[in-house]
Amino acid sequence: MAEKGLSSVNVESMEEALHRLSKKPGVKAWLMLDRSNGAVLKTNGQIAAVRPPKSSSNANNNNNGISSSLPTSSGGSFSADVHTNTNNESLAAQELASMVWSFLSSAGSLVDEIDSEDELKLLRLRTKKQEFVIVPEPKYLLVVIHDTPPA
Repeated sequence: MAEKGLSSVNVESMEEALHRLSKKPGVKAWLMLDRSNGAVLKTNGQIAAVRPPKSSSNANNNNNGISSSLPTSSGGSFSADVHTNTNNESLAAQELASMVWSFLSSAGSLVDEIDSEDELKLLRLRTKKQEFVIVPEPKYLLVVIHDTPPA
């Protein structure tokens, strides 16, 4: 199960932490993306309920519904399995991952332009309905989507 130098203890503790995160009140879903290319490594929750896939009408036209411009899992640091129930869930996860990847790249460029010795550590995007918390780590990106608490 451990790949690319990760000890089984680290992977097990990561799996346990992600399981605990899934059980937290208000957490709708989370995604783990490969840091190098934005490919979806793991997901949990109903991502299609957060953001339904826009390309579902093209589902049979290319790559089983996943646009070739979107990154796909290529055996990243963790399990390459994307735990989704349907093609819509998988497509929604891929599309959301692509949007998060683009957002993170833009934010990283902004930080670099402001101060080239600084680095991006956390992004929070809060809307009326939900909040996205994006944590860039050396080998992966963790994206947590949770309910926006009342003000």
